[in-house]
Amino acid sequence: MPALPTRWLAVASALVLLAEAGCGETATPNPALPPADPSRPQPEGLSALSRSALGAFLEIAAWAEMQSGYVALFARDGRVVHAVTAGHADVEAGRPMRLDTRFRIASMTKPVTAVAAMILVQEGRLGLDDPVARYVPTAGFLRVAESTTADERGRIRTVALDRPLQVRDLLTFQSGIGAREDDSDLGLLWAERDIYAGAGSLADRVDRILTAPLYEQPGERWRYGWSADVLARVVEVAAAEPFDEFLARRIFEPLGMTSTSYLGRASAPGEIATMYTQGPGGELLRVELPASDARSWTPGGSGLVSTAGDYMRFALMLWNGGRYDGVTILSRETVEQMTQPHVGSGVLREQDIEGLGWGLGMAVVVDADATPTTDRDGDFWWSGYYGTTFFVSPSTGLVGVVLAQNQPAPDSPPPYPVYLAQSFAFFGL
Repeated sequence: MPALPTRWLAVASALVLLAEAGCGETATPNPALPPADPSRPQPEGLSALSRSALGAFLEIAAWAEMQSGYVALFARDGRVVHAVTAGHADVEAGRPMRLDTRFRIASMTKPVTAVAAMILVQEGRLGLDDPVARYVPTAGFLRVAESTTADERGRIRTVALDRPLQVRDLLTFQSGIGAREDDSDLGLLWAERDIYAGAGSLADRVDRILTAPLYEQPGERWRYGWSADVLARVVEVAAAEPFDEFLARRIFEPLGMTSTSYLGRASAPGEIATMYTQGPGGELLRVELPASDARSWTPGGSGLVSTAGDYMRFALMLWNGGRYDGVTILSRETVEQMTQPHVGSGVLREQDIEGLGWGLGMAVVVDADATPTTDRDGDFWWSGYYGTTFFVSPSTGLVGVVLAQNQPAPDSPPPYPVYLAQSFAFFGL
């Protein structure tokens, strides 16, 4: 990570000064989201210290150009209790961040894909132990690499699978499916089949990547790859319906997520936040995304555009055991199955992060003392590449969605403000 420019180092000291001066909180009206469970009494909101520190910190972080701006939304015991916006959705146009600003949420698509799959599992139309080849025949020809290095003939030796790849392996990210992750000979094979490059439907792209050898035997190890994209194809085959249409009909429309869709698909209100990155001096640089970013296909691991309010509806549904605003998406038993640690450790260890397990489609905190964020054992969450995150804390009743829009670059800082916003929300609990 590069050394932090002076403007970023100023964030912490400025926050302290503002707090000591009694800085007031950012006045952002809460969106009128229905409570997840109206039978619960009105909860206490975030503490005054949390609100003050959170608003001041995000304003200063935007001023310091750590990211262009932020939207943060928090609920407690099923009701929205605080919202804050800071900075700009478009700096050059002077367009401020708003609660209805839409963001590219990238990997926060993955939990949505997992919920889609579990809807079908719950209905008996898909089984966790089903072989993936039942839905994607290409998976029936998979083999496992013996090494990441090619032999003297330039070939990677492979062995047969010990057992068929199962739907469960895709949900637990223990499929052996890779991504663009290293410069080894095996890594280059996967990079050549980049699921996000070139043209083709979801079916075409999944068939293409499944011609590469798996990194390891199914069920052997958690790996961050394109498992969720393969899962999306399984869902649309099992449902006999295009993946985006299934998401809209079974998740977005019932939950009232009117601003959530694949980029370039259905129209939705609210402008999309402009993408930025950082230059060598830490200054914000506008990123002109290619036209191909308007997805012509429907990945399961990325691609959705949403708002803080929309994703909060989704998160509150999970917090409330699969039910939100009178609509049942999943049973409580299914949500409990999704949010228990099926993988007990090793998640994100390559990034020097400890304390995380994995459920079915999202991370689960298994050792809160070891994680770098403020959380509790049993919390579940996931984040997106462009600086977005959500979390659900069952033991505290706290649910949060924090969104920014920044494409990481060599001179970009980690998205500290996004995760520190979570820590501020926990103050006083």
